[in-house]
Amino acid sequence: LTGGVAHDFNNLLTIIRSSVDFLRRPELPEARKRRYLDAVSDTVDRAAKLTGQLLAFARRQALAPEVFDVVARLQGVADMLDTVTGARIRVVTKSPDRPCFVRADLSQFETALINMAVNARDAMDGEGTLTLCVACGAEKPEIRGHAAAKGPFAAISLTDTGTGMSPAVIDKIFEPFFTTKEVGKGTGLGLSQVFGFAKQSGGDVDVTSRPGEGSTFVLYLPEVAPPAAPARPAAPDEGLAPARAGQRVLLVEDNVGVGRFAAQILDDLGYVTTWVTNAEAALDVLARDAGYDAVFSDVVMPGMGGIELAKLLRRRHPGLPVLLTSGYSHVLAQEGSHGVPLLHKPYSAEQLSRMLASAIGQRRARAPAG
Repeated sequence: LTGGVAHDFNNLLTIIRSSVDFLRRPELPEARKRRYLDAVSDTVDRAAKLTGQLLAFARRQALAPEVFDVVARLQGVADMLDTVTGARIRVVTKSPDRPCFVRADLSQFETALINMAVNARDAMDGEGTLTLCVACGAEKPEIRGHAAAKGPFAAISLTDTGTGMSPAVIDKIFEPFFTTKEVGKGTGLGLSQVFGFAKQSGGDVDVTSRPGEGSTFVLYLPEVAPPAAPARPAAPDEGLAPARAGQRVLLVEDNVGVGRFAAQILDDLGYVTTWVTNAEAALDVLARDAGYDAVFSDVVMPGMGGIELAKLLRRRHPGLPVLLTSGYSHVLAQEGSHGVPLLHKPYSAEQLSRMLASAIGQRRARAPAG
């Protein structure tokens, strides 16, 4: 696992370092400067995706679970798979007439299905039939020595007409960086993401296959009661949202490099920023001066963590917006963010500006008219 991570990140860092070296040249033409800037941005996105897959396998990603109907989502995913799998693969869907609700991270759910579909596409060498099926009220069988469970579970299966797998391959199929594909054709992280997502969501994933007879992957997720009200649509991407004049932010970040850079971003957005390196110092600052418009805090810090700080601020400073940020947290993975907005690292200036402006805007909307 360590070797695979080091190999992939060294490749990504090579692109970033080389691009930065060229960007330092004062005579670099504007067109080439734009090309190298795009290369850095694209590579950071790839690195973020890689760390996300690793956290998914380790069941340490901070999920955003919501209740949704897997039957209704299946057709939308099938439409996406038509593009992913190519014209020579026929995608067939089979689902019951009634809804089947689960509580899971919708984005991770769709990513898991796409990862399994990509694996099926490669097993079929780009030609065959991929069948997606949903079964409601299913029992979860014994999987890899783990006991069976009555559920009920939603069982989402993907069956391909590919080459199949030997028992030796099946035993390793969900291990990170394990792949039977040629060099450069896959990272070996797609199915490990499926495994981690399923486990963290209270379910599991199973696979049955024989050489020459295709494969069937089954994702089991616990069924839940229907939601009481429809979910609100996601807010549109509105780009940068600069601060209003005089708005103040208390930044809590123990990493010096990240803290210095985050403070610079906030200053460039127009906020008046105070930076402290731990939660205890943040509480001292607010005890002396409660006139801040928001607190922007890391989650994992020595001493008091960001979630504990947010809970304490709810009691001591009701109405003060708190925005959390983290790249990894076992607490977030196990318990969630307790209703506090969470900005995932690595984040962009645009993402920070939108989420901070949204948090402050919600406070202003709740405030009584003067």
